[in-house]
Amino acid sequence: MTYDSNNVFAKILRHEIPNKTVYEDDFVLAFYDINPKAKIHVLVIPKGEYINFQDMLDHASQNEIDGFLKGIFATIKALNLTDGYRLVFNTGRDAGQEVPHLHAHILAGEKLSADHL
Repeated sequence: MTYDSNNVFAKILRHEIPNKTVYEDDFVLAFYDINPKAKIHVLVIPKGEYINFQDMLDHASQNEIDGFLKGIFATIKALNLTDGYRLVFNTGRDAGQEVPHLHAHILAGEKLSADHL
């Protein structure tokens, strides 16, 4: 599968679609999900063109991988999630990945059950 530069997250990164930003740095953009599955539901996407985590591991520099993971943690800190959170990566259609751009879901703000993603 090749990266689709017209996916919704690519358009968000190009500022063609607005978002409610939580955190941004050189490596990631974190924003609230428009279809939340929990009281707090934030997506963290890398600024590089990666379809999923395996694609990133296969093609990104170590600096980009580190920046993505540190960006996820910086987002968690920015949200002040002291009571816990769930971090989810969906990879592929069978797992429910809807947008072919790597993204991490951060879910929090309530007691989470199996129904939360």
